[in-house]
Amino acid sequence: MPRAYENDLRRKLLDAYGSGKGTQAELAQWFGVSVGWVEKVSRQYRQNGQAERVEQRHGPASRIDEAGRRCLLEALKARPDLTLSELQKLLADRRGVRLCVAQVWRVLKSLGVRLKKSHSTPKNGTPRPTASVAKSSSPRLAPRRRST
Repeated sequence: MPRAYENDLRRKLLDAYGSGKGTQAELAQWFGVSVGWVEKVSRQYRQNGQAERVEQRHGPASRIDEAGRRCLLEALKARPDLTLSELQKLLADRRGVRLCVAQVWRVLKSLGVRLKKSHSTPKNGTPRPTASVAKSSSPRLAPRRRST
């Protein structure tokens, strides 16, 4: 991802535009930036008087700290067959951290824990039920008549 332009370039551009040294398109060409960027910077300056760029917001900080991550890894070493919901409950009980199952999975993924499928368990023998209004995709065979 490209880096943001420096605040110094923004100030120089705004000074040149404020003193009437050219149009936005001319200044964009002069400073080697896009016209859209010049429009954005000048609009931001008009709206709130801020010449510096707005810092990026990266969302809220994670509720699970390093000790919580260690707790998850230790629990998985002791019992590798723990489910995500069991790990979720464990975090709530031991650390007081409440996370949704998806967030528990993201934390485990960031720690390098992989999902391991068990190939030793038998497949489910019960076929999935279909809706009562669903039609079969296989052609129906006409019933056979018995010859007497």
